[in-house]
Amino acid sequence: MASVWDDLDAYLGPTDLLKKAGQRGTIKAYSNFNAAADVKALRNAIEGIGTTESVVIDIITQRSNAQRQIIRKEYKGATGRNLIDDLKGDLCGDFENVMVGLTMHPAAFDANEIKGALKGSGTTESTLIEILASRTNLQIKELAEAYQAENQRSLIDDLTSDLSGDFRKAMLILLQGKRDESINVNQEQAKIDAKALYDAGENKWGTDESKFIDILCKRSIPQLRKTFEEYKIVSKTNIVESIKGEMSGDLEDLLVAVVKCVVNTPAYFAERLYKSMKGGGTDEATLSRIMISRSEIDLMAIRAEYKKLVGHSLHSNIKSEVSGDYCTSLLKICGGDD
Repeated sequence: MASVWDDLDAYLGPTDLLKKAGQRGTIKAYSNFNAAADVKALRNAIEGIGTTESVVIDIITQRSNAQRQIIRKEYKGATGRNLIDDLKGDLCGDFENVMVGLTMHPAAFDANEIKGALKGSGTTESTLIEILASRTNLQIKELAEAYQAENQRSLIDDLTSDLSGDFRKAMLILLQGKRDESINVNQEQAKIDAKALYDAGENKWGTDESKFIDILCKRSIPQLRKTFEEYKIVSKTNIVESIKGEMSGDLEDLLVAVVKCVVNTPAYFAERLYKSMKGGGTDEATLSRIMISRSEIDLMAIRAEYKKLVGHSLHSNIKSEVSGDYCTSLLKICGGDD
């Protein structure tokens, strides 16, 4: 049976999705935007006895991030306080995390998520993988700058000290944001790369991980898609299954994520969302992060892929998994039922 990762006609991947963000996001610029009115409404909602959560949700989830940055600036001018600090002071739990996350600049949000993944005695590798495998060169450059500004430390230095081996090597290549972004495809190079990947894995005893890292983390999205077509001709299986058979652990997870984002970024995130809500508990951190980070990029496409994957809508799954203001805010971001 054909896998979604065999379909190389669906999407071009991260760069193409970012260009079409206005078409595929669920949150768009509010047409009747009035920053002063929004600031007044937020002040009334926050400064009174108790917080009027519905007002906060309606404003924060129904404005684009660019509009939220204007609101933050005007809020500071009107109150002398930071809106994010006030949200943190008045809200709590997962609901707070969503409202604060939406109010941050996207690069600062990514940097903050990475900081959280590196914090403490262990590293949450899945968060690092999700972010660095799915972002464009520009997004990675901006999040690295935001990380440096916030922490006065280089993200490269922190990843170097926290990670090890081939996984670290691959992550650092992605973090440099030097993936070829040419739209031209060299068919002969695709055949050479496909054969090199086959010889580095399935066609030898042991695996040459460095060859996989070098090709998958540096070639352009269109070039890789052609390489994956050629790989299936050579190996009779798709590249995702080959990586799973040849590798293990964090490196396997990273390279599989890279391939999935090259083939179909929305399907990758739909799968991540499904896993975050599957089983006995909910991974609220992953659920929130994806809903926030993809809300203006491709959440409409993710919703469609989710319906194909699971058989019912993302909206209905969120509604059955979480509750309260947290649920209300996620459903507003989701933007509708399919």
